[in-house]
Amino acid sequence: MKRDIAAPTEPTVEGSERTRSVRLGLAGLSLSILLSALGTSIANVGLPTLAHAFEASFQDVQWVVLAYLLAITALIVGVGRLSDIVGRRRLLLAGIATFTLASGLSGLAPTLWLLIVARAAQGLGAAIMMALTMALVAETVPKARTGSAMGLLATMSAIGTALGPSLGGALIAGFGWPALFFVNVPLGILTYVLAHRHLPADSQGTARAPARFDVPGTIVLALTLAAYALAMTIGRGHFGPLNIVLLLATALGSGLFVLVEAKAASPLVRLAMIRDPALSASLITNGLVCTVMMTTLVVGPFYLARTLGLDAAIIGLVMSVGPVVAAMSGIPAGRFVDRFGARPVMMVGLAATAVGAAALSMLPATLAIPGYLAPIAVVTAGYALFQAANNTAVMAGIGADRRGVVSGMLNLSRNLGLVTGASVMGAVFALASAASDIATAPPEAVASGMRVTFAVAAGLILLAIVVALAGQARTASSALPDDGR
Repeated sequence: MKRDIAAPTEPTVEGSERTRSVRLGLAGLSLSILLSALGTSIANVGLPTLAHAFEASFQDVQWVVLAYLLAITALIVGVGRLSDIVGRRRLLLAGIATFTLASGLSGLAPTLWLLIVARAAQGLGAAIMMALTMALVAETVPKARTGSAMGLLATMSAIGTALGPSLGGALIAGFGWPALFFVNVPLGILTYVLAHRHLPADSQGTARAPARFDVPGTIVLALTLAAYALAMTIGRGHFGPLNIVLLLATALGSGLFVLVEAKAASPLVRLAMIRDPALSASLITNGLVCTVMMTTLVVGPFYLARTLGLDAAIIGLVMSVGPVVAAMSGIPAGRFVDRFGARPVMMVGLAATAVGAAALSMLPATLAIPGYLAPIAVVTAGYALFQAANNTAVMAGIGADRRGVVSGMLNLSRNLGLVTGASVMGAVFALASAASDIATAPPEAVASGMRVTFAVAAGLILLAIVVALAGQARTASSALPDDGR
């Protein structure tokens, strides 16, 4: 009798140790997402200081942000596929080390162009961290808790985005611009230690996969994505001949990539994956939703400043509400996914985002700050629900040998949506405002431009709902047994 009572003790202790290790490993993955998000948002606030410190133009210092963004966008799918071949844990550790070292070198850079090179290296590390975290969550966290883990990653991303401007401003004021990058070093070391000690070792099947890395496909895709990102960012929303040339290069590169992949023995992206209705629908909806989220960050400051007449300090506080709501919604969103399933939660998130965007398109300026914050809170909460559900649904249905590349594709669709939102939706806002300079446009013109822009944004979310429903219908029909007719 005593033996029967005492028998469960040892497995319980062992299970408790395993649970603790999983949690600490997840903490390391969450910190890697925080670092990659912080790497983007913290640098933007330092551009005026960097222009003064290096006696450079705004166009030159803008490359401090662009180099980071371009490296992530161009490399994220390639490093995801590489992890499927060489092992995700070892590549993630290399990415964390690269990011941390490049952060230190950025703070020490004596010239602007060395800083830009270091930022590109930092972007490489961030691409690895972003591409592999979701894949590693799918491998290390129990399936019943995957939604909660995905929600935690979304929360950390939102915290990094929200924290960047305020933390960056405080660091510049207290320690100068190098502190923008030095702050990542201790965080990077902590992330490395947690990942090294608590993430499970790569299995032999993963680490010694016979597949070869698709170098030609990776190069073509990287150049194509870089061309698109440059086309969307150069000129700050004003399209000229160079933007058109880059868009043509993007189209040609896309066609060439399909040809290369069709002939590759071990392709970077299997064309059959792109034709998969569930995956393609998830990627498209992810890009559309992220386009709308970036629209709130592009349009909001002008509406608050020009139409509501708020000063910079108040604008900063109001603009931080969206990321804070997203951060607070991330973990509950993940729990909803675990309890109710990914597909229903995804549709609720899309519906909430559409309702919030539609409310912003009908917003009367007389409602002032509360009238702006209420629909923004609905949009960001809907975004948190969608992200947790969409990421869980995609990663749950992917085999272990392709999780890295699919995780990279998910993050790529997010980045392309953010870039498109900043450029195309920014151009829609400027056009709808009918002003030569949006920074000096009359309050009524800015309010009108905002309403039109968010009407377009609501239309994009409705399109995302249609795509999601069509993807679910096609998946369900393909899953039906063939009755021979």
